[in-house]
Amino acid sequence: MMTNQNVVAPNDVKLLNFNTIFVMATSISNSNSKLQSNSAVQEPLVMFGGLLSLTQRNVRKRLEGNKVHNWVDSIRASSPTRAKSTLQASENQDKFSWNLYHPSALDMFDQIISNSKGKQIVTFLDYDGTLSPIVADPEKAYMTSKMKGTLKEIARHFPTAIVTGRCRDKVYNFVRLAEVYYAGSHGMDIKGPQQNRSPKKGNDGKAVLFQPASQFLPMINEVYKILQEITKSVPGAMVENNKFCLSVHFRCVDEKSWAPLAEKVKLVLNEYPKLKLTQGRKVLEIRPTIKWDKGKAIEFLLHSLGYDNSDNVFPIYIGDDRTDEDAFKVLRSRGQGIGILVSRFPKETDASYTLEDPSQVEKFLRRLVEWKRSITVTRTSV
Repeated sequence: MMTNQNVVAPNDVKLLNFNTIFVMATSISNSNSKLQSNSAVQEPLVMFGGLLSLTQRNVRKRLEGNKVHNWVDSIRASSPTRAKSTLQASENQDKFSWNLYHPSALDMFDQIISNSKGKQIVTFLDYDGTLSPIVADPEKAYMTSKMKGTLKEIARHFPTAIVTGRCRDKVYNFVRLAEVYYAGSHGMDIKGPQQNRSPKKGNDGKAVLFQPASQFLPMINEVYKILQEITKSVPGAMVENNKFCLSVHFRCVDEKSWAPLAEKVKLVLNEYPKLKLTQGRKVLEIRPTIKWDKGKAIEFLLHSLGYDNSDNVFPIYIGDDRTDEDAFKVLRSRGQGIGILVSRFPKETDASYTLEDPSQVEKFLRRLVEWKRSITVTRTSV
């Protein structure tokens, strides 16, 4: 398993601290560097020792909307469509460097299997962008029939959980496989199969049910109604109630309206300090401020399966979203299993391997099924 997971940063970009100067650079012509905003501090961008200055008006604009624009800049930096517009040579170079540290899980399949030898594989899967393609209408994020068939086989051979920001019931309606564990609302709503296959003795066979944020439901429903009203004026914006969290989708919103939309959402949340705002792929997510995320969810599920302090487990987590990084970090800190990021473009990640899209996820899962079948036949014939 690869250990160095840091994205190789362009050598010709250097950030220096100046407390009195604020510069926002959105694009620079004829440059081979990708410019990334720093949301932690307000600082100018320096290239080869020369300060890039903007007009006084742009500086004022930077000061006025700093927090909101940090969100927008971050969204743009992680947006595949945005990355595609950069210079081809720079993009190819960055991707080559990135792939050295995050090789394809398909290319490294034999090594992954070798590392899992003698251990129980447990699969954790994000939904949108991993099992289903990203679509404009989140209500139509269906898996292909091929993916559904493969997922059913995976769940037959390995304990399998879908860990998603979506509402648990909604994802279940998409998947409809009773043998799968479902962790909705970023793991704040967990339910398992009725016939629990846990190796833990004394299991009563009842479904796992865990909802650590139940007390936040009235507040979340209240904010949902408010956000529905205030986003009506933003064409393309959609608010989704995922029970224990809310999603403000802006995939269909004109880019010029991203900042105003983010500002509207942040103004609402200023009145609700027990809720926090996080970011996903073309979505702003509102969650309770409890210490719970997808990483905590997989720890809970491993515990429920009887693998809390076991060395005989090999978790595989596959996801495409920034929120999946919490799960990748947990696996890395445990020193068990692997994280696989679904992305065509270089991103900073704690995952060990990559796959480009849901079709490659299906191929990887299919190879897992075929490998499991082959060793089962071998053992039977001996």
